[in-house]
Amino acid sequence: MAANAVPDEERQGGEKLTVGHKHGSVFLAIAIGFVGGGVFAALKLPLPWMLGAMVFVTVAAVSGTPVRLPYMFRQSMVVFIGVMLGSQFTPDLIDRVGQWVVTISGLLVYGALAVALVLYYLKMVGSYDPVTAYFAAAPGGLNDMTLIGRDMGGDDRVIALTHASRVLLVVMTIPIMFRIFGGYESPPGLLPRGPGFDLPLREWVALAGCALVGPFIARRLKLPAAFLLGPLALSAIIHIAGWSSASPPGALVAAAQIVLGTGVGCRFAGTHYTEVIRIIRVSLGSAVIWMTSAVGFGLLIGEITGLPWYVVTLAYAPGGLAEMSLVAFGIGQDVAFVATHHLCRIGMVVLLAPLAFKMIRKYFTPV
Repeated sequence: MAANAVPDEERQGGEKLTVGHKHGSVFLAIAIGFVGGGVFAALKLPLPWMLGAMVFVTVAAVSGTPVRLPYMFRQSMVVFIGVMLGSQFTPDLIDRVGQWVVTISGLLVYGALAVALVLYYLKMVGSYDPVTAYFAAAPGGLNDMTLIGRDMGGDDRVIALTHASRVLLVVMTIPIMFRIFGGYESPPGLLPRGPGFDLPLREWVALAGCALVGPFIARRLKLPAAFLLGPLALSAIIHIAGWSSASPPGALVAAAQIVLGTGVGCRFAGTHYTEVIRIIRVSLGSAVIWMTSAVGFGLLIGEITGLPWYVVTLAYAPGGLAEMSLVAFGIGQDVAFVATHHLCRIGMVVLLAPLAFKMIRKYFTPV
C-alpha cells in the first residue's frame, strides 16, 4: 500500500471498492479502533486510545478484515493533535532552548550511527535491495521516505511497511519502558489529560484558528507534515506569547488518537499476512537497534546535560512525530522538548537523506 494519499479507486483484497464498501470499511476501522482504545483505557495501559486502536486495527488488517482510513480523514484529526501539542509550549520555552544545543547535536550523531547500523542489518538480514534498505532505514516521515525512495528506484511498498512497522514497534515499546523505569502512572478516568468542552469563547476561537489556518500556511510554505506542523507551530506561538493557555478538550484528543492509531493499523491492509509478518519480523530487529542506540545515547547525553536519560531516549526514539509527541503527552513528559527534537530529526533526514544517498550511491551498488 502506498504511503501517500489513498485514492478513491483504491483496491483492497484485489477488488475495486464500491462507495458503500469504502464507507463500510472506514466505519469498521474506526469502530475496531474505538473498541481497542476502550479496552486499553479500561486496563489502564499507557497511551490507551492510540495504542489500543493501533493494535486492534493492525490485527484486523493482517487477518484480512477490510479496513481503511482515507488520508484526508486522518489529516483532519491530526490538526487537533497539532494544536494540543503546540499548547504544551509555554512562555519559559525561550529560556530553555539554549540547553538543547547538546541534545540536538547528539541527535545528529545518533541518527547517522543508527541509520548505518539499520541499513547494514536490512541488507544483510532482511535481504532488501540497496535503495530500499537505505530509505527504509532513514527515519524521516513515512510519506517522505516512501516517495523519495520510490523515485530513486526502491520498492515503495516495502519501504512504507517497514516504516509503519518501525512506528508500531517503537510506539509500543516506549510507554512500557516508562512504566518500568520512568515512574509512569495512569491518569484517573478513561480520557487523556485535558479540559472539558466548557472553554471560554476566546480560547475556542484561538484553538480553532490554529486548526484551520495552520495547515493552509504550512502547505503554502511547502513544509512537511503540514496538517500537523502548521497547527502545532501556530498553537506554540500563541501559547508562548501568552495569548492562550488552553488546550483542546480531552475527549477530542482521545478521538484524534483513535484515528491516528487506526491509521497506522490500516497501513497493513491489502497486504498478504505472510509478507506483513516477514516485514514485521525484520523490523523487530531494526527496532531493537534503534531502541538500543537511543537508550545508549540517552544515558550518555543524560550524563552530560543532567537531563533524565529516559526523556532524552523519548526525544531520540524514531517513532512518528505525532505518535512520539503523543507518548510524551500521555506519560506526562516534556512535550516541547520531545516534539522539537523529532521535528529536527525529520528535517535532518528529509534534507540530508537524498543528498547523502546520491553521494554514496556507488557504494550501495551490488556486485
